[in-house]
This record gives sequence, structure tokens and C-alpha cells, in this order.
Amino acid sequence: MSFSELQQIPHRRFNPLAREWVLVSPHRTQRPWLGRVEKIASPHQLAYDPNCYLCPENERAGGARNPKYGSTFVFDNDYAALLPQVPDVEVDESGLLIARSEAGICRVVCFSPRHDLTIPRMSVPEIRQVIDVWAEEFQRLEQVEWVRHVQIFENRGALIGASNPHPHCQIWANASVPNLPDKEIASFREYCERKRSCLLCDYLKLELLHKERVVCQNEGFAAIVPYWAVWPFETMLLSKRHLAAMDEFSDTERDQLADILRRMTIRYDNIFETAFAYTMGFHQRPTDRQHHPEYHFHAHYYPPLLRSATVQKFMVGYEMLCSPQRDITPETAATRLVEAGETHYLDRASVTNEKK
Repeated sequence: MSFSELQQIPHRRFNPLAREWVLVSPHRTQRPWLGRVEKIASPHQLAYDPNCYLCPENERAGGARNPKYGSTFVFDNDYAALLPQVPDVEVDESGLLIARSEAGICRVVCFSPRHDLTIPRMSVPEIRQVIDVWAEEFQRLEQVEWVRHVQIFENRGALIGASNPHPHCQIWANASVPNLPDKEIASFREYCERKRSCLLCDYLKLELLHKERVVCQNEGFAAIVPYWAVWPFETMLLSKRHLAAMDEFSDTERDQLADILRRMTIRYDNIFETAFAYTMGFHQRPTDRQHHPEYHFHAHYYPPLLRSATVQKFMVGYEMLCSPQRDITPETAATRLVEAGETHYLDRASVTNEKK
């Protein structure tokens, strides 16, 4: 059976990173949709908000006051989910009631002093400043003796649960490797032992060969809709060179990462002409001071929007009880993202108004 035949019938696709299956039901896109499909006008954001606890010189919720920062600003989370000093506690009752204390460090990174400047609206040099900070924070936290994993992630938009619209991300450093990264590490290791090659290097070769799910690329990175994608417009960003973490990037690769992040997020905003909500995060090697030749740097984008700026995807029913399921195929999603273009819709609107 060819790939084209899969576009017409229900089928399962295997995710070799998580070692899980996703159910794809492309025939369901033919069913009628009675819900409203509408756009949301982008609210005008101030460059500085006196009530924002992340803007320069403003007081944060915990009482600390931000400095008059002029570029990227990093600080310890005032209400951290993890604490660096916790008592060593372990519970194990009959192998069923199990708990262990977990130490960690939580940091917040403000991308810019501008309250209204998100990644798709930033310049490549401005995003490069953020990448340099990410790499510095990764290296700094990696030196903490007990830290085993560093997760850099961004929640964009109220729809995804972001509590503040000021452009920022978080960095959580754990004393243990969390569930999903641990699954990926095991998959990388098993594939490397079996094939004597890298799982994502081999996968990227296939995607670049087929070209069906490639959204955009440059010399250093490619953004694709994974063959096994779960979320409607999920994408994965991969380095073309086999690297394990962003502190290994050359200056050129850091610029290329900034370029691909900007281009990818512009395409997201353009799909429904809204500030596209998503959770994204970089997966990098564990910080356990061990050599990890099998690991390959990548990032995941998980956006919830489905049909418009107001219609989102929920994980319910079968998906919560059995396995993930999607109707729009990854190939269709990739086509939509490619067609969205890389001129931001707000810039297109301003050009149209100027002509009028």
C-alpha cells in the first residue's frame, strides 16, 4: 500500500521517539462542521504595560522589582514549581504508594523589554539574543552537580494557559529526567544500538527526501510536521547537524535557529490570522555528565487550534482512554503551513492599508 492510499482510510502511525501509536482518521474530514469559524481581531498591545509584572522597572507578584532591562532578562521564578533545597524524602509502600522528593530550579526568561514583541514579530538579531541566553542558562544549570535535565519551554497565549502576554519562556532544571525526555532517550539509545546511526538523522533524511511534511528549512535546521503528529498543526524542529544541545551550535547555527523560529511562528500566526497559541520546548541531552552520542537536538511545537482562532483541539474520550487520534493528516497540515507564507498577516494588512 502506498502513502497516498493512507489518505483515505483509518490507520495507525508509530512514533519512534515516544514508542506510541496515533490513530489517523482522514475520512472524518468529510463530515459536516456546524460550528462557527471566525477570526479574532488581534488586540492592540502596548509596548510598555504599567500593570505587567514582567515589564522593566515594574514590581513582580513576589515583591521584587525588575531592573530597567534593555534586552533579554532572566530571573528565578517567584513562585517556582521546583525548589533547589528540599529534604530527602522517599515513600514506598508495597511498591504501590511511591513518592520521592524532587529538587529543581525554575527560571523565567523575558525575551524583550517590549510587552508587545513576540517571536514572530522580533528580528533575527533580537531572537539570536534570546538563543544566546538559552545556551548560557543551559550551560550554567548543567554545572549544578545534582541537575539531570534542563527543559526550556514557552507557553504562548491564554488559550494554552499563559498567565501573562509579555513574551517570555521558562526553564525548569530537574534532579531527575522527566517522563517524556526519558522515553526519547531510551528510544535514541535503542535505535543507535540496533542501527548504529541516529534516529532523528535517519528520520530527517526521509522527510527531506519525501518533502511532503517539510514546512520550511535553512542550512542548519528543518521544521516539519512529524509523520506521527498528534496535534492538528504540530511541528518538530530538527538540527541538520548531529548535535545534542544548543551550547554546541556555532555562531552561524545560532543565527539559523533564530531564522527558523521566526519563520515557523509567522506561519502559525498566518494560518488563522491570530496570535497562534502553542506550547513549545527544546529537547536536549541529559545533564548527567555522561556522554550521549546517540542524542539529537530537536524542538516540539504543540498548538491546540484546529479550524479557526476559536475552535481548538481537545484530548477527550478515546484519546484520554486509549490513544491519540487526529482527522487532519500531517500531510494536509504541512500543506496548510507551507501555504500560510512567511510575511506576517499584520504586515500584509499594513501594506494593503498603505495602498488604499
